[in-house]
Amino acid sequence: MTYRIPFEQHPHPSPRPAAERDAILAHPGFGRHFTDHMVTIDWSTDRGWHNARIVPYAPFAMDPANMTLHYGQAIFEGLKAYAQPDGTAALFRPRANALRFQRSARRLAMPELPTDLFIEACALLVRQDAAWVPHGAEQSLYLRPFMFATENTLGMKPAGAYRFMVIATPAGAYFADGIKPVSVWVSEQYVRAAPGGTGAAKFAGNYAASLIAQTEAANHGCDQVVWLDALERRWIEEVGVMNLCFVHGNGSDATVLTPQLTDTLLAGVTRDSLLTIADDLGYATRETRISLQDWQSGCADGSISEVFACGTAAVVTPVGQAKTSTTSWTIADGRPGAVSLRLRDTLLRHQTGREADTHGWLHPCT
Repeated sequence: MTYRIPFEQHPHPSPRPAAERDAILAHPGFGRHFTDHMVTIDWSTDRGWHNARIVPYAPFAMDPANMTLHYGQAIFEGLKAYAQPDGTAALFRPRANALRFQRSARRLAMPELPTDLFIEACALLVRQDAAWVPHGAEQSLYLRPFMFATENTLGMKPAGAYRFMVIATPAGAYFADGIKPVSVWVSEQYVRAAPGGTGAAKFAGNYAASLIAQTEAANHGCDQVVWLDALERRWIEEVGVMNLCFVHGNGSDATVLTPQLTDTLLAGVTRDSLLTIADDLGYATRETRISLQDWQSGCADGSISEVFACGTAAVVTPVGQAKTSTTSWTIADGRPGAVSLRLRDTLLRHQTGREADTHGWLHPCT
């Protein structure tokens, strides 16, 4: 069923001058500059979803008793709009993000935003700020939909009011100087999520709790942290804020493996897209449990030829070296693998409209 409410539109009275905007788009970085507008939609127990607006990007006031500050009901998503060959922009798989946003909301006892309303809010912002969509190689407009409690009370309960918002930031190429493998630190002290917890939700608290392990990884000279399961500290789960994939074999005989989804893993949209593309390209795929010992022994005997992380920001990030508190090992020759690079290039071609959209992944913002 289509769910629609009217959006009030309040264009920015003094948007960023074109020259200033173009200078930003020449070197956008990530999350440093934001477009001229943002979307807001409110929800309350008595009115449901209402007050949908697109307004100038600006700070907003928050009461000291806001429940998010005390009890942490906050979720988010991340997706991208890409410039297409005809000069328009298209969102990549927004429906998948909308459905995951609903699952996150359900887990955090928050209202579920209808799928059509989520997509409409994102597309509206892209249309309004179309001049902010970069056209450079591997550049995109990154959208951050999020929702938080707006009720003001110290009573411990699900809030009775929330606000959904979408903001956008131009994103440059993740590997501006060429694709470089990362090193990863296997965290044996900290865990990302436990069974029955919030691991499958894009919940703000998950990311706050991960920062100490990421700092630990940096202290050991590594770029990212690898998470093990909470019960046995044996099974590979995720890497940083990305999913992890392993390639067995080479060439057309390669198999792409990734940890199977449980309630402790986030169902990555990029992960799902790459598994589909791997099937399209003729690679075998498998979702299964992969242990730390499997990883080490597979690299030692050569059966694991490549390892890569995948997520919205970088698409595919090759992993070249892994470390624990007692040992370290290199994946193959430590360089990006042919399967990883082929998957990455094919997915980028889908996202930018240079490959036929046979899966219906692109949502035009016109």
